[in-house]
Amino acid sequence: MTEHYFTAQPSARSRPGSVTVKLADVRLELATDAGVFSQSRLDRGTRVLLETAPLPPVRGPLLDLGCGYGPIALTLAARRRRLPVWAVDVNDRAVALTRRNAEAAGLGNVTACRPEDVPDDVTFAGIYSNPPIRSGKAALHDLLRTWLPRLHPEGRAYLVVAKNLGSDSLARWLGEQGWPTSRLGSSGGYRVLEVAPG
Repeated sequence: MTEHYFTAQPSARSRPGSVTVKLADVRLELATDAGVFSQSRLDRGTRVLLETAPLPPVRGPLLDLGCGYGPIALTLAARRRRLPVWAVDVNDRAVALTRRNAEAAGLGNVTACRPEDVPDDVTFAGIYSNPPIRSGKAALHDLLRTWLPRLHPEGRAYLVVAKNLGSDSLARWLGEQGWPTSRLGSSGGYRVLEVAPG
């Protein structure tokens, strides 16, 4: 079986690298490594999410779900330095990279950790994710069922999914589960979905 970036302990030999995140309002130099998602470049879907998704309509903690080496979490943290940003991933190498990148960028408002280390009483004004579609539909649905209930009543989740990987069917499923979902934007074959609390 091929190992994926959503493995807790990647067996891929370390191959350190770096990625420059250049957006209209943020520039970050981020360390990357083998065994994490999109190690050699800023993934196109992640870029679409960062260029499209707004800050949520209510103020409060933000969550980067499946943070990889941290481009979403660190961009959010740079945009709102007074807001706590949680960056979670099951991949220990990814969590370590996000911590290192946050420290290097001077972003003390980022907490990178495994999902089980987020206190149960934390709710989120915004959840941002380029979710692990290739982990399989059941795993993806379990992930969303776990985290979407932790949205603040006026919060929003923003998910980016490639059209050819099922963005429209995911939007339908979310609606069927009681989470009102709309398409916020579309670019380069990616859809950004806005999900409201159920």
